[in-house]
Amino acid sequence: MRATVATLGLLLAAGTAAAAVKTKEIEYDHDGTKLKGLLVFDDAGTGKRPGVLVFHEWWGLNDYAKKRAAMLAELGYVAFCADMYGDGKVTEHPKEAGKMAQEVRMNAKVWQGRAQAALKVLQSQENVDGDKLAAIGYCFGGSTALTLAYSGAPLKAVTTFHAALPTPTDEQAKAIKAKLLIGHGADDGFVSKDSIDKFKAALDKAGVKYDFEAYPGAVHSFTVPEADKKEIKGMAYNAEADKKSWQQMQDLFKESLGK
Repeated sequence: MRATVATLGLLLAAGTAAAAVKTKEIEYDHDGTKLKGLLVFDDAGTGKRPGVLVFHEWWGLNDYAKKRAAMLAELGYVAFCADMYGDGKVTEHPKEAGKMAQEVRMNAKVWQGRAQAALKVLQSQENVDGDKLAAIGYCFGGSTALTLAYSGAPLKAVTTFHAALPTPTDEQAKAIKAKLLIGHGADDGFVSKDSIDKFKAALDKAGVKYDFEAYPGAVHSFTVPEADKKEIKGMAYNAEADKKSWQQMQDLFKESLGK
């Protein structure tokens, strides 16, 4: 595993002192595939802090995922952006993005294995409290965070934003340790009512703790300001849903991680 360190051009106000958010590119692998993730943290922090995995959209590990990681660092967490495609691949083309995401989703062992590999990287950081771990994900990344939770990963909390909702098996649902917060656009045409109903039923049967929030008027990609530029029908930014879902995530993390 190889790491390089850089400092973001972002200075964070912490009281009267200025603290820099730093990034560390970390190369790791899963089953022979080279992966390039990004660790993001506030270097003014001391001691071990809760760690949060960030799983990217189907576009790959782009600037949006990194921005969310920086926002988590501002809140005092150590964030690690996972690379689910290999070599840090990203794309701007929907067809290519769909193909890359589908290749991962179609191989459950790879999908779960790459997510678990990212978790191991986060757990191994000297400034991370291994007993206080969480994960968030957007779209494809939200489904990835759920898939990781289904494996019985030692996560305290998982938050998804406009994610597809794969139905866990009885065994997978029983393995979930995290409390789940599902942020869903009430008018999201990409996620069917049937898949939502099956997802909820599986969680209810297993007694999983979760909150399902459907934001009125919100469609797919409601947290992404650049979504409108993609000009894809059914994808649009919703400032109110974005703000509310991020605050609810923070509330969950304070409750689950002690921050």
